Amino acid sequence: MGSLFAVDYVGDIIRPPSEAFSLILQVTTGCSHNRCTFCGAYRDKPFQSKSWEQIEADLAFAAAWCRRQTTLFLADGDVLALPHERLVALLERIREQLPWIRRVSCYASCQNIEEKTDQQLAHYKRLGLGRLYLGLESGHDPTLAAIAKGVDSEAMVTAGRRIRATGLFLSVTCLLGIAGVTQSQAHARATASVLNRMQPHQIAVLTLMLLPNTPLYRQMRAGRFAMPDQEQLFRELRTLLAGLGPHRAQFHANHASNYFSLSGRLPRDRDRMLATIDQALNGSLALKAEPYRCL
Repeated sequence: MGSLFAVDYVGDIIRPPSEAFSLILQVTTGCSHNRCTFCGAYRDKPFQSKSWEQIEADLAFAAAWCRRQTTLFLADGDVLALPHERLVALLERIREQLPWIRRVSCYASCQNIEEKTDQQLAHYKRLGLGRLYLGLESGHDPTLAAIAKGVDSEAMVTAGRRIRATGLFLSVTCLLGIAGVTQSQAHARATASVLNRMQPHQIAVLTLMLLPNTPLYRQMRAGRFAMPDQEQLFRELRTLLAGLGPHRAQFHANHASNYFSLSGRLPRDRDRMLATIDQALNGSLALKAEPYRCL
């Protein structure tokens, strides 16, 4: 059984692949930042909090009909932008209404984490929040500036370390291709360096897909951004993976946007995964056909 969502859901469901079997509870719509040049997910969704009455109705629905789900994902992309008191009330209600839920997760931006104290993050952990998905995209400062991420790599490292220090599971997302052709390798090396400093529990690597409703797509059409080709993307992935240190982490490059799937544990499975990338580079690995790639 795949993801379930309660009565009221606005727009398309956006969730991490690892939340495929989670109950989805939409608490906010849109993204409070909504400036990243590559992201088209929330362009037509103003950021706002859903009414408490609607959240209560969805929780009541879940209590009656969603007892097989033991994990819950809070949507949309910016739930941690809510005031502390509202987040506490929400997590308390989830514990009261859905006591069988063993883990609550949500996306997190660097800006979200900057606005919360360590004590507040620890409070969420005690109330059942177990996992945060942090969108790093790149550890390369010129790329972060170019895609209007709103923070630099040092701020990202600080946010990641603070998440880990509270005992929360940290999953970090990176984007192949986001630096274009000319900065591809610099992006890969810098991203590996930032991940080594963060030491996330999980690393998820996606491949950039240019969406027509985004500024980056318009830059590409105007000749101001060049997407790396398959070989360059595979070399970027190889450099990133080879540059990761000895810290233990889950490593996944199995998103639907990727041309082939990698999944393993670091450092144990690094050599096996590098060998798979080499197969892709020498043409001996079957690749996903372009029409089957998606977000």
